[in-house]
Amino acid sequence: MTVAAVSKPRLGTLSFVLFLLLASCARESLAGTDLGGQVAPDFTLVDGGTGERVSLSAQRGRVVLLTFIYTQCPDICPLTAERIRNAADQVSARGGRGTYLAVTVDPAHDTPQAIREFLDAHRLKGTLRYLTGDKPSLAAVWRSYSIDVGPAEVGVAHLDAIILIDKLGRARILLNSDVDPRVIARDIVLLAAE
Repeated sequence: MTVAAVSKPRLGTLSFVLFLLLASCARESLAGTDLGGQVAPDFTLVDGGTGERVSLSAQRGRVVLLTFIYTQCPDICPLTAERIRNAADQVSARGGRGTYLAVTVDPAHDTPQAIREFLDAHRLKGTLRYLTGDKPSLAAVWRSYSIDVGPAEVGVAHLDAIILIDKLGRARILLNSDVDPRVIARDIVLLAAE
């Protein structure tokens, strides 16, 4: 009788430990560089495609993908745009939603016409909001996100940052343009489930 009384708690303890191990193995972690979860700096810019004002804080309750690109970029920006489109398609196929924002790093050349053509070329119309504004407003956003924008021999030099912001408005993950779109989609889905 004493043996049975001792065995039941041990069996219960083992079951609980096994449950915790399985639960921790099943939990997927986010890919990319952890940004610490500080509240992402707010901004208000203009959607270059529609003329609407867009504030980051108004996106609370949704996972936001934020990047910095320009329409005449010959390499990184088109790659980033394609990865965003592929990721957005995958998120949508899983029944999820994300908000996709791009901030220009070349306001002098990212005209409404250039923005529309870029969005059309990458099949992002209606998916990616391409944000622009006056140079001082944009420079404040670039500084807030540590985006170094400088002149290059051809075009503009800039970092290829993709920042994922959770539903509470916290900057969570930093990815780069070479990331697999499946990783971006998985991270968006994971953040949406939190």
